[in-house]
Amino acid sequence: MTAVPAELKYTRDHEWLREEGDGTVTVGITDHAQRQLGELVFVELPEAGSTLAAGQGCAVVESVKAASDVYAPLAGTVTAVNAALEQAPGLVNTSPYGEGWLFRFRPATPAAGLLDGAAYQQLLDAEG
Repeated sequence: MTAVPAELKYTRDHEWLREEGDGTVTVGITDHAQRQLGELVFVELPEAGSTLAAGQGCAVVESVKAASDVYAPLAGTVTAVNAALEQAPGLVNTSPYGEGWLFRFRPATPAAGLLDGAAYQQLLDAEG
């Protein structure tokens, strides 16, 4: 069973978002996404300070099976990246909602079009 924490927001591209208390948002890939990819061997992250457009490919996660783009869920500016993933990309597999986060950014616009946990679970169920 795939973990879907109710307190997070989700995209249809299988990214999760957590609003932080300082106005930034942390982004990672979901448990479902990391299971589909398999063991991650490389993660390419955006540069801190870079500006992202909503829907823009901004990171790449690569497994022994395939490489997959990660898309910016909202427009904004990257404030931090998870440098630990350079040495330990497998953190995304072992802790997708914790130590395996990818980047933080400050959104330029309010969140729109994101799914809550229940809606994301319905999406997963529909995908089968």
